Amino acid sequence: MTKYRESKASLTTKTYNKDNIELNTNNIYEALSIIAKRTNQINLDIKKELHEKLDEFATHNDSLEEIFENKEQIEVSKFYERLPKPHAIAIEEWLNDRIYHRNTDEETNF
Repeated sequence: MTKYRESKASLTTKTYNKDNIELNTNNIYEALSIIAKRTNQINLDIKKELHEKLDEFATHNDSLEEIFENKEQIEVSKFYERLPKPHAIAIEEWLNDRIYHRNTDEETNF
């Protein structure tokens, strides 16, 4: 997860040049499909780590009346809210050639 914390992805909405996005594939739809798949992977990674961290603070009570506010738990949640969104991280990885992709429809010459 440390790689997502150190990401230089934009925290706000940003406009990208279409030509830069489709540069590696020569097809905007293929590029967006790859980015979307990577976005899902990143989202699952972040969600898994967040749930693991929040489970450390979980108290398993059967009573709904006993709800405790845990400041550490709130800080962890706020930290994850401040991270760049998964789609922004995926686009940044794509533009910096850090996503491996291949077309399985093309013949391979061995």
